[in-house]
Amino acid sequence: MASKGKYSKSASRKVAKVMRERKRGTLRSGGSGKKVTSRKQAVAIGLSEARRAGARVPRQRTSRKKK
Repeated sequence: MASKGKYSKSASRKVAKVMRERKRGTLRSGGSGKKVTSRKQAVAIGLSEARRAGARVPRQRTSRKKK
């Protein structure tokens, strides 16, 4: 039996769209409005947009404090 992928097709399409925007130099961050040049930041923006649109994306990892 085939298992579902972790990320939906619409999520990967959203990330691809954001990556193209970054390459063109038109991608801006939400808070400050600065131009995004980091590849990792662009992926994070794409995934959060996909999450907001209701695509199947795993929840964000949270950091844990050391005791």
